[in-house]
Amino acid sequence: MTTTLDRLQTAIIAVPTRNPGTPLDLGAVRAVHSNRSAVERRAATLGTRRTVKKEWQAAWLLRAITCMDLTTLAGDDTPGTVRRLCAKARRPVRSEILDALGMTEAGITVGAVCVYHNLVETAVEALAGSGIPVAAVSTGFPAGQTPLRLKIEEIHESVAAGAAEIDIVISRAHVLTGNWGALYDEVAAFRQACGPAHLKTILATGELAMLRQVGQASLVCMQAGADFIKTSTGKETVNAVLPVGLVMVRAIRQYAEQTGVQVGFKPAGGIRTAKEALEWLILMKEELGDPWLRPALFRLGASSLLADIERQLSHHVTGRYAAAHHNPLA
Repeated sequence: MTTTLDRLQTAIIAVPTRNPGTPLDLGAVRAVHSNRSAVERRAATLGTRRTVKKEWQAAWLLRAITCMDLTTLAGDDTPGTVRRLCAKARRPVRSEILDALGMTEAGITVGAVCVYHNLVETAVEALAGSGIPVAAVSTGFPAGQTPLRLKIEEIHESVAAGAAEIDIVISRAHVLTGNWGALYDEVAAFRQACGPAHLKTILATGELAMLRQVGQASLVCMQAGADFIKTSTGKETVNAVLPVGLVMVRAIRQYAEQTGVQVGFKPAGGIRTAKEALEWLILMKEELGDPWLRPALFRLGASSLLADIERQLSHHVTGRYAAAHHNPLA
């Protein structure tokens, strides 16, 4: 009998296709609307309408790991910090847990490792042969308050250093002032600078005034060629929250229906517990469906989340919660 864990082990992880973008459609952008009360009511049901228990929960948590951008974006990051993170990215779950789940040969790794662009070479070297891509934050992360020329130069340097994904941060002023043409041109320039690397655009939604602006910015970024849209830098006061995520994934669905192109989604910032990770997976399944439940189209930007997921998996196989020092991040 095929189990949930068996299906996870045999799942095909496809390489994401590029979003070619479309011309800027201001009519579609102006037509975006959002009912905050309705969005918040829908978001509030995500953790209550569907429950995931026992073997199913273990499978969903392993899937969350494969969709994780394991991240370190601290001011005191060193090459040693990044190497330890990359070692954990290669083997995110202790071997005895995988043995008990029958997943030893599944090749469970994280989706990517995300670092500052000056540490890309270190991460690429540490992950050599693993197939795990390196994502670099660029374009004046996190504020984005640097000249466009320097932002593009930063992207070029990250790609030259080996980054396969570039997480750029948009100029929030373009959104707040409704200058959609400037936002489109900016993201299109970043898309061109990325070359073969995939472009993930960070909206920094905690610094946008309205959910409607979140939806409009999502649409413009996708029209400009973004391969992923991402909620937050992790440095805002409010980061990844479900109502914002709901608006963004519905914009992704609308874009897919209109163009046939699947764009990825990455919530990031403040996602620390296995329960929260399950809520984001449920959001993706219910709003976009199974095709988006893979690292090609979904990422969880996180640092401390992995430790709690490993703790929950340990409880599943032993019936006890492990002490914190048994589940180190790296």
